[in-house]
Amino acid sequence: MAPREQWTSKIGFILAAAGSAIGLGAIWKFPYMAGTNGGSVFVLLFIISTIAIGLPILLAEFVIGRMGQADAITTLKRLSPGKKWTVIGWIGFIFGIIVLSFYSVVGGWILSYLARALIFKLDVTDHGALFASISSNPVEVLLAQAVFLLLTIWIVQGGIKAGIERASSWMMPLLFIFFIILAIRSLTLEGAMEGVRFLFVPDWSQLTGSTFLLALGQAFFSLSIGVTGMMTYASYLPKGERLVPSAVNVSILNIFISILAGLVIFPAVFALGQSPDEGPGLIFVILPAIFEQIPFGTVFLIIFFILMLFATLTSSISMLEIVVSIGIRSKYDRRRRAAYVFGALIFIIGIPSALSFGVLSDWHVFGGTIFDFADLLTSRIGMPIGALLVSIFAGFILTKQQTSDELEAHPIVHTIWKFLIRYAAPTAIVVIFGAWIYELLK
Repeated sequence: MAPREQWTSKIGFILAAAGSAIGLGAIWKFPYMAGTNGGSVFVLLFIISTIAIGLPILLAEFVIGRMGQADAITTLKRLSPGKKWTVIGWIGFIFGIIVLSFYSVVGGWILSYLARALIFKLDVTDHGALFASISSNPVEVLLAQAVFLLLTIWIVQGGIKAGIERASSWMMPLLFIFFIILAIRSLTLEGAMEGVRFLFVPDWSQLTGSTFLLALGQAFFSLSIGVTGMMTYASYLPKGERLVPSAVNVSILNIFISILAGLVIFPAVFALGQSPDEGPGLIFVILPAIFEQIPFGTVFLIIFFILMLFATLTSSISMLEIVVSIGIRSKYDRRRRAAYVFGALIFIIGIPSALSFGVLSDWHVFGGTIFDFADLLTSRIGMPIGALLVSIFAGFILTKQQTSDELEAHPIVHTIWKFLIRYAAPTAIVVIFGAWIYELLK
């Protein structure tokens, strides 16, 4: 039987974990959420929420995963024998499949845009119509989704060292470099400073309870916690590696990339007279229109969509790894077969989401498309419940001695973390969940 792999270096683990967190949440969702919710005030609340709430839960997943040294279900069985805490692992397995089923659809859209940019086919009058045309074409969306999933499968089937760590180790540095290039180009546009002020100079009139809740939710979801992805990655981390610095580094990288995304988008939006509150279409509709007005804009647009592809892939890899690690348990020689089998299953489950904007556009669940429903199930139900259970498990089920030994941190740091994971994090999750239920029932 093949031995269980481990990360070859701490930096490899951090880059992979950061890649899991830095996906569409940071690059696609953060800019439009900031744009529609007060700009700089939202950014400030997002940073505070990431450090105070997101980081403790991330660290809890690291602690549980590294203690168990196995897939999420086996880990929880080992740490709480005879108890029902394996439900956290099953939440990760089920919602990992659902997340990737619709996430791969967006990955497919990115591939479609990238392909068009490479052959100079994005120079159109109406980018909204182009997006509608791409997302409603059943052949194109399914083919692009399949290609994106095959890329994800190819990386995951290679294992931790040769697959995930190797891919993350070159994709993440390139992602940072591309982002910095695009941010510099955006900042050199005439009128760009208006976008910088929007991002960094607080307008306190925008400070509302709703803004705080949305920023808290963004911080929570952008770190990819609640579906055992970070727990799974930490399980491949050797004993002796310090967890607190790793969790801090991942959180800082997530904040850094989110702000960089804002520096790419908002200076360009303001410089070219566009509105920052365009919502979800900001990336696929507004940005291509902006780039085509900039000298060498096509080149920068190609770089942007390559960057988007890398960010989406690093997150999709972690989702498939959750499912594969649980599927093979300790039979590590079955990784390759499991990656393809689960990848094919996820593709089939994702077909309705892929067709939600075309042939199935009239099919609605709770007022939204099938794609919207899959997103709602994971981001509003699965992830909060999973993270709440992780917080309770790490805060109350694991003993103080167990968590202290695993963290290897100063007693004051451990005490603060224990308080946050026991009380602050669960309260924040319940408030977010309760606010969403309230809005749903209004």
